[in-house]
Amino acid sequence: MYIRSIRTRLTIWYISLLTFTLLIVGGAAFGLLSYSLSHEMDNALDSVARALVERDQSPTATFPPSEIDQAFRRFFGFSPWDRYFQMRDPSGNRDERQSLPSTGKLPLSKKALDNAMKGLSSFETVEGLGEYPVRILTMPVMESRRVVNMIQVGMSLKSIEETKLRFLLIMAGALPVGLVLASTGGWLLAHRALKPVDQMAAAARRISAEHLSQRVDEPGTGDELDNLAKTLNQMLSRLDAAFVQVRRFSTDASHELQTPLTVLKGELEVGLRSTRTPQEYRATLESALEEVDRIAHLVDGLLLLARAEAGVLKMDRQEVDLGQVLEEVYFRLKPLAEADSIEFRLGSIEPLRVKGDCERLQRMTTNLVDNAIKYTGAKGRITVELKRENGWASIVVSDSGIGIPSEEQEQIFQAFYRTSEARRLAQRGTGLGLSIAQSIAAAHGGTIRVESAPGRGSSFKVLIPVVS
Repeated sequence: MYIRSIRTRLTIWYISLLTFTLLIVGGAAFGLLSYSLSHEMDNALDSVARALVERDQSPTATFPPSEIDQAFRRFFGFSPWDRYFQMRDPSGNRDERQSLPSTGKLPLSKKALDNAMKGLSSFETVEGLGEYPVRILTMPVMESRRVVNMIQVGMSLKSIEETKLRFLLIMAGALPVGLVLASTGGWLLAHRALKPVDQMAAAARRISAEHLSQRVDEPGTGDELDNLAKTLNQMLSRLDAAFVQVRRFSTDASHELQTPLTVLKGELEVGLRSTRTPQEYRATLESALEEVDRIAHLVDGLLLLARAEAGVLKMDRQEVDLGQVLEEVYFRLKPLAEADSIEFRLGSIEPLRVKGDCERLQRMTTNLVDNAIKYTGAKGRITVELKRENGWASIVVSDSGIGIPSEEQEQIFQAFYRTSEARRLAQRGTGLGLSIAQSIAAAHGGTIRVESAPGRGSSFKVLIPVVS
């Protein structure tokens, strides 16, 4: 079953990891405890045996129970009841006089006997001498490199087994308690850590398209959650700006479409109200066709901008002679400039070639020149130049028109945007020309820059990478 709550999943993962860690640590501690207890017992038995051997190494040496008790008490720290002692001759026969009467007989394995004949001590663990296994040390007593006796000392593993059992019981009791406390603490910590996320989610649910000005509270802690809140607020800012632009775009587009549609409808209604002469009908149809062309031009511009913003603007990329493109635009628009008494001239044109769409480049240049004609009064000047600038083709369209205030120069490339002065002077146009020009330049890997001042004219520079 999939658990949806991140808080619950974090707690489960935390408990699982903690349980695994405690089991590993507990197992390692149990292993170290077992090894340490066994090693200490072997060392104590070895010390007891060596102490008895050093006391008297003669073959007829005797060890009263009091001395054996003293040796066990010295190295074990107490005199255990379940202790063992046994003396054997070099053949391995048991000396009945040298043993503790309160304990059973210690066995002698063939391996221990062979090791003793070689002068080696042997540790063994045997069953059957009592309730618990017994750890036995068989140590040879050497004299002139010859075995004269064998001493066997032993100790029941009862204390070791009981110690290990107590350790397991403590671990078994402490582990659940620790896990319960840890799970409670983990749940509280996860709840506290994720509380800002819940607050962000609640704030995000309150924010809609009509309230994009609201923002998520930023904790100001500088951690990941603070970065998440800042990222969400940045996203909301971008969405707010996009929604404002879409609303303005929709309003302006509706307004620009409404005017020619209203004119077209009015002219057709007037033409149908009464019988008119063929010349009057023709004039009405020609006027209606102009409005249709205006609508078509507007829709074409909107579609181009939409495709450019979506990154699907189709381009027939070929090597294009930019000088030829500028000359064609110059000769096509020169009559329009002369009709407004504007001096339109072609400046320096360097032979430069770029990789791009010839038709799109013509439209871009046409929009810039047409924009200059609209906002340059009679007796004004417009110049078009082409030159190379550090691997870029630079198209410069300069005019002596009304100019653009510095605070509005970045906004003029927005769709339908026109300054108040431009709206007052220009009787034609949709406000899409510069926006379309910028989109075409960007599609060719270039940019458009503007330098302007009110009353001093404007200069638009298009930079497009040239073919190397």
